[in-house]
Amino acid sequence: MKQSIKKLVSAFVVFAVASNHAVQSQELTLRQCLEKGLENNYSLRIVRNEQQMADNNANRANAGQLPTLSASAGYSGSLNNRSTTSREVVTADDRNFLDHTFSAGINAEWMVFDGFKMQADYKRLRELKLQSDTQTRIAVEDYIAELTAEYYNFVQQLIRRRNLNYAVRLSKERLRIVQERYIIGNNSRLDLQQAQVDFNADSAQSLKQNETLASSRIRLRRLMADSNIGDWLFVKDSAIVVNRSLDFDSLWIATQQHNSALINAAHNHALAEIDRKSIRSRDYPYVKLSAGYGYSLSKMAIGSTKRRQEWGADFGLTVGFKLFDGKRRSQVRNARLAVENAELEQQDLELSLYADLCDLWQAYENNRHLLALERQNLVSARENYYIAHERYLLGDLSGIEMREAQKSLLDAEERLLAALYSTKICEISLLQVSGGVTGYLN
Repeated sequence: MKQSIKKLVSAFVVFAVASNHAVQSQELTLRQCLEKGLENNYSLRIVRNEQQMADNNANRANAGQLPTLSASAGYSGSLNNRSTTSREVVTADDRNFLDHTFSAGINAEWMVFDGFKMQADYKRLRELKLQSDTQTRIAVEDYIAELTAEYYNFVQQLIRRRNLNYAVRLSKERLRIVQERYIIGNNSRLDLQQAQVDFNADSAQSLKQNETLASSRIRLRRLMADSNIGDWLFVKDSAIVVNRSLDFDSLWIATQQHNSALINAAHNHALAEIDRKSIRSRDYPYVKLSAGYGYSLSKMAIGSTKRRQEWGADFGLTVGFKLFDGKRRSQVRNARLAVENAELEQQDLELSLYADLCDLWQAYENNRHLLALERQNLVSARENYYIAHERYLLGDLSGIEMREAQKSLLDAEERLLAALYSTKICEISLLQVSGGVTGYLN
């Protein structure tokens, strides 16, 4: 039994030494984790590429406002047979005569006016570019919130491991006392076995916590797109600090002004308006200019003309008006309904965000009150444990009662840690809704 205890203690010592050495080699702050992730995360890189594609598309050429210029060249030939009978009943037969035609030219077309459709298309491309920027911002904010939550989860698991290791040390001290008393006959073997069971249970829980900690570390490295997923990761923070300066009214004002989902809804409303204007452009005539310059060479195998060349410019102006389009009326009505739907969706989203903010604020406030209560409980639990420990040393307290005092202390630490993490998650969510989650980069 003593050998197994020594081996277990040695394992903890080795683990602690390795941890201290790694801490000295690398410690990351939340900002460093975020910067590394924002640079390397694959999903964000894909979103940025899509944003660049939208930027590339937002030009006047894609809106049809620039003329088109094309060059062409061609060759055609014909191999024919011909039999000709004149009025004097003279028949002339021509067999396998080959004619050649070569042509080349440059043509230009320019839609000068199409009922403001080109202007609407250009505005639509610009609006899509702005919407792509907003969608990139949404992806970045979601990523910052996710990584920040996992970062503090990792800190939480570190603190929990520290608490569990402390519980192991307490159980180890109790086991030592029971062993000494058992040797001199002051404790029964039952007390010794119970102390051993409690020590083993705390040790197993501490070892299990290492697995949970490793899982959180792997998720954190995965979010940062770090290829060294299996390596140790140590962070600068050793405690979860809650922001106590949040104010509901300020958060709601910031939500109305900076929430990315609301901004994206505004883009959708603007796009619906632009689409309606694009459909209404069919009520206007269109004007199109065209010009070209061409050259052709024809070679004839028979006939009075052996070869013919032509070259010159051509130009034209086309004015048109669509007199009837059976689909236009229904499309106009649908476009008007699409604009109305966009407005309703924007209002519904604003109401939904207000409800989410109220819900999160209520949870945030409750957790803050719970934090104050759990801090008081922890002070009482520690004092209770110290008193119990003194009484236990004097032999005035049973092992079961000592174990209860130790368990109460560990439970108080766990409840405080859970309240801290829950409050931090509420804080992250509130800042994400109000558009201020990027403040974690500062």
